[in-house]
Amino acid sequence: QVQLVESGGGSVQAGGSLRLSCAASIPSLSGFTMGWFRQAPGKQREFVGGLRWSGSSTSYADSVKGRFTISRDNAKNMVYLQMNSLKPEDTAVYYCAADRSLFIPTQARGYDYWGQGTQVTVSS
Repeated sequence: QVQLVESGGGSVQAGGSLRLSCAASIPSLSGFTMGWFRQAPGKQREFVGGLRWSGSSTSYADSVKGRFTISRDNAKNMVYLQMNSLKPEDTAVYYCAADRSLFIPTQARGYDYWGQGTQVTVSS
């Protein structure tokens, strides 16, 4: 069982930046794919981006490409989502997810483990 805990959410004005963190309860995320998703009120959970721990390949949704960056810290066993040039439409609860997948699933059902989410609010 993998437990994930997100942190770093908050309120920011449009154009600002936030960095979300995701801590895992297991000693190593080697072999895992890590995903970030978000869910706005009344909307489905949507893929933001993902990272293969082995090889560090990444994938991003078109809506965040060029603004958001996923990275990892091997020593701390953590994954980060750096969000720049934030827009009001980025407002949502952001979730970290993990799966023992050989690729980067873009659907929520592709992930077995989820964090509790952290709220990001971007005001205009």
